[in-house]
Amino acid sequence: MRIGKFGQVNGLTIDTIRHYMDLGLIVPEKKGGQYFFDEVCQKDLEHILELKGMGFSLNEIKTISHYKNFGQLTPYEEDTYYQSLFLDKYENLEHEINNLMKAKKKLKLKLDELSAKTLESSSKMGIDLTLLGMLTCHHCNSLLTLKEGVINRNQIISGKLPCNCGEEYLIESGILMAGKQFKTKNRNRLENSISKYIHETDPLFLENLNKCLQWSKRKLEQMDLHQKVVMELGTGIGFFLRNVYQSLPEDCLYICVDHNLERHQFLKNLLERSHSKRKFLFICADFLEIPLPHHSVDLLIDGTGTSNYSFENEEFLLSQVDSLIKPEGSLLGTYLTFRNFSQKSKIASSYRDNFTLTHIKKKINGLRYKTLDEKISDSITRGGKYEDFFVEGEEVVSYSFFGKR
Repeated sequence: MRIGKFGQVNGLTIDTIRHYMDLGLIVPEKKGGQYFFDEVCQKDLEHILELKGMGFSLNEIKTISHYKNFGQLTPYEEDTYYQSLFLDKYENLEHEINNLMKAKKKLKLKLDELSAKTLESSSKMGIDLTLLGMLTCHHCNSLLTLKEGVINRNQIISGKLPCNCGEEYLIESGILMAGKQFKTKNRNRLENSISKYIHETDPLFLENLNKCLQWSKRKLEQMDLHQKVVMELGTGIGFFLRNVYQSLPEDCLYICVDHNLERHQFLKNLLERSHSKRKFLFICADFLEIPLPHHSVDLLIDGTGTSNYSFENEEFLLSQVDSLIKPEGSLLGTYLTFRNFSQKSKIASSYRDNFTLTHIKKKINGLRYKTLDEKISDSITRGGKYEDFFVEGEEVVSYSFFGKR
């Protein structure tokens, strides 16, 4: 019979049969460009399936087949060979089963541990009462006063922060909100956002991103952040913060700024479940409406803030928020730079300066930051579904900077 019929009779795909043929496990007769499978092929296949059912790999079956075909074992030799072969396989399987049972037991213990953690009540995180003294109106810089506040364990969960100039800020679910917030239309997508990002982003882009992330993490861990105020522009779902929050000292304040309320809620919920004792302040606001006083931030983390802002603005974001940084403050940032722009570039010509290495360095230098270390990534030519800001023919590199005034 032909290969299609042979596969149908035995419930196998043509690709599987061809694979067995490539390994020399089945040798059909070829006539006029067609393979024909006879009773010998059927017996060989049944022998393959029998051995597979005992746990033998195809390579092991191939070795057995060589003994069978070349050795021409006598019945006595065949019995002795197979008894030894099956005994070895049996002992190997026993060993594998024991290892699998141990692994299963460890997995069960880990699952029980994770399940217990999931059932634990999360530690509700709000705005620490001691931070009220540093919240100011971004219009007139006046201190804000809490009204109608709900406080739990010295954490402000909700309330209003009106200013005499007429501006009013809200606190909802422990998040300080200023101006108009952007909401994600589909909340469920945040739950699997990291998994989707990894699977739908080019591997080389991810590799570069990870190298920049690890570089920045090391620089942060080299700093003395005791009693320091750290602010991150564009926290998102916490790519950077997830990697560093455990190394932060408990007396350090980490301010997360993002204009997407649901990303903030998602990240805040994750940190609450971790029962972290670190001090966080979540501010949902436009980057130009951050309600903090001048010269209040010791370290500015600018991982995605300026680059994302530059897609729609001519102003260089670091210059716009510089008044918030202390005169002796530090900067840790990563910036997207284009080595070239295509005629079909998605970056409007009026925004392109902020994506060139020379301009970025000039702006940072103009803010009086002195370089302590810097890094330029390998060039990339593909991004993915979520990193589609460049087109074919354009090369993008990431410039990472660490410096202090």
